[in-house]
Amino acid sequence: MDYQALIEMAVLAGEIMLVSGAEVYRIEDTVSRILKQSGLEGIEVFALATGIFATLSDPSISAITVVKRVNKRSTNLNRVYRVNNISRRFCAGEMTVEEAQEELKEIRTNIEYGFLHKCIGYIMTSAFFAVLFGGNWLDCVAAGVVGLVLALAVTGASRLRFNDFCQNAAGSFALAVTALLIQRLVFFIMNIDAVIISAIMPMVPGVTFTAAIRDTLNVDYSSGVARIAEAIVVALGVASGVGAAMVVFGMMGGGL
Repeated sequence: MDYQALIEMAVLAGEIMLVSGAEVYRIEDTVSRILKQSGLEGIEVFALATGIFATLSDPSISAITVVKRVNKRSTNLNRVYRVNNISRRFCAGEMTVEEAQEELKEIRTNIEYGFLHKCIGYIMTSAFFAVLFGGNWLDCVAAGVVGLVLALAVTGASRLRFNDFCQNAAGSFALAVTALLIQRLVFFIMNIDAVIISAIMPMVPGVTFTAAIRDTLNVDYSSGVARIAEAIVVALGVASGVGAAMVVFGMMGGGL
């Protein structure tokens, strides 16, 4: 067996899972199961919220270590499922290292949802959350429009390579200004609270916070604290953007 190819394939699987928002204990378990197929004695896997370390060692070979740094994370549970499926098939002997490597590369490079699909997702999520927050059909329409503006703002900030805090702040600022303008110019009796809260729901770091709690309960304190900090940064970005929009809009309204 080509141990170098095996460990690179295993770390690639872990990298995809980490980027897609999987828990640290799940990543370590998946990478360890893949590496156990080598039959070597020394298998060490250590994952953090920002990287993966994996080592293969044995008296018969020189130690092989691979380190992978992860700079950007998102939430894509479908990719986590697909990587787990490949891991199970490989451990069951249904595919070779090369076949697993090719499928993992396809998962990493595949764009599952294009810009249009994301816009539709933002619109529908915002509109239907308005119903849950007590809004009427006018509020749903307004929330859908605000959700579209949010999608455009977040996409633009991402292409400008803003960091996560600035992306969330820019998106929330844009959605809040749009909601306030709609209320002022179109729907005077609109429930502004329901519309703004509904529009920011796609940005709420719920999965990140849940993963942080699960990592903490599994004694992965470093990753748990890092994910909690990430969730707090996202929340602060959203809150600061909406707050800034309200302050600016209020100052303009006061001047008029």
